[in-house]
Amino acid sequence: MMRAWAVALVLVAVAFGGSPDDDWPAYGRDPGGQRFSPLTAINRDNVGSLKVAWTYRTGDGYQPKNGRATSFEATPLYINGTLFLSTPLGHVLALNPVTGKVRWSYDAKVPRDAGYGDFANRGVSSWKAANGKRRIIAVTVDARLIALDAATGKPIGAFGEKGQVNLRNGLRIPARGFSDYEETSPPAIVGDTIVVGSGVADNGSVDQPSGEVRGYDVVTGKLKWTWHPISADPKAPGAANTWSVIASDPDRGLVFLPVSSPSPDYYGGERPGDNLYGNSIVALKASTGERVWHFQTVHHDLWDYDIASPPILFDIHRDGTVIPAIGVGSKSGNFFVLDRVTGKPVFGVEERQVPQSDVEGEKSSPTQPFPVAPKPLAPQRPGVPWGANEADRAFCAEEMSKLRNEGVFTPPSVRGSYVMPGNVGGMAWGGAAFDPGRRLLFIPTNNIGSEVRLIPRAEFTRERETEGRKVNGDWEFAEQRGTPYGMARRLLLSPGGLPCIAPPWGVLNAVDADTGELKWTTPTGIFRAGIPGSISLGGPVATAGGLVFMAGTLDAAIYAFDAETGKQLWRGELPTSARATPMTYRGPDGRQYLLISAGGHGIPAFAPLGDYLVAFALPASK
Repeated sequence: MMRAWAVALVLVAVAFGGSPDDDWPAYGRDPGGQRFSPLTAINRDNVGSLKVAWTYRTGDGYQPKNGRATSFEATPLYINGTLFLSTPLGHVLALNPVTGKVRWSYDAKVPRDAGYGDFANRGVSSWKAANGKRRIIAVTVDARLIALDAATGKPIGAFGEKGQVNLRNGLRIPARGFSDYEETSPPAIVGDTIVVGSGVADNGSVDQPSGEVRGYDVVTGKLKWTWHPISADPKAPGAANTWSVIASDPDRGLVFLPVSSPSPDYYGGERPGDNLYGNSIVALKASTGERVWHFQTVHHDLWDYDIASPPILFDIHRDGTVIPAIGVGSKSGNFFVLDRVTGKPVFGVEERQVPQSDVEGEKSSPTQPFPVAPKPLAPQRPGVPWGANEADRAFCAEEMSKLRNEGVFTPPSVRGSYVMPGNVGGMAWGGAAFDPGRRLLFIPTNNIGSEVRLIPRAEFTRERETEGRKVNGDWEFAEQRGTPYGMARRLLLSPGGLPCIAPPWGVLNAVDADTGELKWTTPTGIFRAGIPGSISLGGPVATAGGLVFMAGTLDAAIYAFDAETGKQLWRGELPTSARATPMTYRGPDGRQYLLISAGGHGIPAFAPLGDYLVAFALPASK
């Protein structure tokens, strides 16, 4: 006899379009991105016995001569006994879930040396026709939309042009350079409509490629609608694109877009005003592209505080009523909870005064929105300079004393500003998970700041040539063409390579979904020098076994935490770090598997470049 809470979990899974047991049919398992599995074979009592069951190597770990290395960030799907995933180089794979053996492989022949700004791929989507036939819908980093037969991996000839749609066609502002326009996240599919955004390098110029979101017919590949986040005017700024994962509510026919900032993102003198719908969560009708509501998380962004975190749909139980909700995380460290039907805040939002820009030509927003609950989940002030030794502390204190910082939303400056959280701080693209039985949201945050300087145009070329573009925390330059200023930024690290603020630099937070109250916080992973609390670029998954699994940290490991206390229960060794979100499924052999893509973080000092898909399971019964 099923317990009442177990029945409730099954009903929740079915309501959101997910399988009640074995499968993982969408990026976040359900269209609303809850990342919750009702499987219990792996639980708090036995998780310590997990071992590697199999490992598959894609062969797609690649370092171009110029530009960033591949970033293997896929969260595979598991549907009807087969795993489906994709790689940065455009391979789409179907694997045996028990052995990891290839069932079919499709090669999109992605150009390898185009200099992509984010050489990544986070996975595929799936659609089932009325006749029972299934399609795998994939995107490639060079901006193609591809439909494949799920049984064979062959392109669907009637879709687009021989199975493909070129997403570079028809943009309001075309890509100036090939690598300026990308696709890295799987599209959303609602009914017979594929909804797809784009990845745009947003700090190169005013006229970066435009960030329109488009709906395509899933059968024919024909364009159904286009939604413009800024304006259809060719002179309007570019970007404001949707590069993270789109959530959907199929019952209401809605998609929820996590929109990034307009270009360029550190100087807004050429884009006055709040810049709607930039940095907003936007609800559209999936069938028509009609806007239903929007909520802006940051006005007139000057900090690269785009909504990187995928939205998450869940229900709030309050005073005997159920509120259909959506959670939206920001790099600012703020997590907004909204009614997903109306877009109105559930726990309240306050407009508070924030520091103003002192840069000529810039007019920053006098206020920014802050949720009443939850409270900020990442530090929004740097605090006392920190270092592992006296020399590091002295360096950090001196560097921080030179910089402007008046709290969160301190604007960039010519003098230099300490932005806290920085552009990889707060909530990154890993997103959140939700346990409907325990009523908990699990939200990872990065607690780290960035130094940002605006450089007058006449001085920019000299500064860039003097300092150069470096990695390992040193200066990164962006031209910001069309504005009076270039930009330089870096993570503020000590000579020992550690952040200038006290650890932990990465944590996992548990928040009560019905009240917004923080229940616990625990460090994630290991940074350098054995210090707990690593920056993470990957999200959590929760299970009915009372566990939260998470990788994404800079160390080569995946972790299991107790959902109710945050206690770390298990650490699984990986061949390299995993810049990805795991998933779990029950295979045809009846065993529950935990699966993670491990491709490294593109930082050789931490972990090597990789191409590993690693499956863990409990020892097989004899």
